[in-house]
Amino acid sequence: MRYSYSDLAKMIDHSLLHPTMTDADLEAGCKLAATYQVASVCIKPCAVRQAAEWLRGSGVLVGCVIGFPHGSSATESKRYETELACRDGANEIDMVVNIGKALGGDWDYVEADVKAVCGEAHAHGAKVKVIFENDYLTQGGAGLSSDDLKRKLCEICERAGADWVKTSTGYGFVKQPDGSYNYTGATEHDLALMRASVSPRVQVKAAGGVRDLDGLIKVRDLGGTRCGATATAAMMDEYRRREAAGDTTASSGRIGSGGY
Repeated sequence: MRYSYSDLAKMIDHSLLHPTMTDADLEAGCKLAATYQVASVCIKPCAVRQAAEWLRGSGVLVGCVIGFPHGSSATESKRYETELACRDGANEIDMVVNIGKALGGDWDYVEADVKAVCGEAHAHGAKVKVIFENDYLTQGGAGLSSDDLKRKLCEICERAGADWVKTSTGYGFVKQPDGSYNYTGATEHDLALMRASVSPRVQVKAAGGVRDLDGLIKVRDLGGTRCGATATAAMMDEYRRREAAGDTTASSGRIGSGGY
């Protein structure tokens, strides 16, 4: 393997965001994250204080979602939610842009919204990942193509102080003509585009659709430094299996479809 166990494990933000998760589920998820020595857990605001206790001394950071999953909270609500999360022990903040404002081209609003969260988080020593929800941007908006809209958001987020730009929430389901809903999440195209649209100061995070070790490696190859995942155990157990077998190669994996 051309990447070490730590190289890949420390890319993972173990996702604990499903609305049905109980406190017992969240505690078990934090213990799993500590066992596999991932970068962080990404957890609901109501559980940040508990997660900080569960993970104390483990070396795993606590991440908290803000304005999740649709980004439509008022800016002051997002700022205050960030303040509370940081007080409760969050080291990282994953905020969602106001998607409707972005699609409508209200760039001043979008920038001020991101800047408010970044300012609050940075004052507490926390870092910020800004989620675009690319599944909602496939038709473009504000007179821009889909790719140009994403480039514009990258530019705004960097100027506003973001530490990462992030593809998706994992919950951006799009209604189809037959009434069903589906979701793509991170794509290779979007990861490459976002990496090329920010300076080296800003990192890129994938979310959604990365479900195996080869997908995780592909994110790394494309310049991503973090990946939201629920399949943490399967990914890293596969790493250990290949390591034990003396497999020093990695397939040219692809990022699949599906949720966080």
